Amino acid sequence: MLKLKLTPGSLPEGLSAWHPASLVATWFGSGLMPFATGTWGSLATLPFAWVVHSLWGWQGLTAAAAFIFLSGWWAAAVIVARGTMRDPGLIVIDEVAGQLLALAFAPQTLPGYALAFLLFRVADILKPFPADWLDANVHGGLGVMLDDLVAGLYAGIALWLAMKIGFVSHVIGPSGR
Repeated sequence: MLKLKLTPGSLPEGLSAWHPASLVATWFGSGLMPFATGTWGSLATLPFAWVVHSLWGWQGLTAAAAFIFLSGWWAAAVIVARGTMRDPGLIVIDEVAGQLLALAFAPQTLPGYALAFLLFRVADILKPFPADWLDANVHGGLGVMLDDLVAGLYAGIALWLAMKIGFVSHVIGPSGR
């Protein structure tokens, strides 16, 4: 059987990397990268988002974000309940949900996706209110997921405003909405 080196940290005792909660929480292993797990989780979201966006537009991305949020809530709850950390870095499904939400505001262009990615990473790292409050005060699987959803919303709104005032539209293309 394939053995994965689980860094940073490791999955809770008795929970295989192939367990459904592990696969979902780590976004199929991207959360097991040795550094910057949130960034890797966000990057690993982009091809999935591109396909969803191509097939169903921003509505599909929004629906995917909601589905990922709910399945991530479950998966994160399993990992957190069996481990010793409140929000272990290997859980990146929260970044996936937040990144999908941010991308729902972006035009489907490489520059549009790049800007949505960068804005989401900044919002996720800075955690503007209420994301910081949610991160500190809501625990379990829901707590893991909520702050990143808020960061995704902030990133999406920032991108939408930048496009609305014409600040970036000439670089990333029209939103199509």
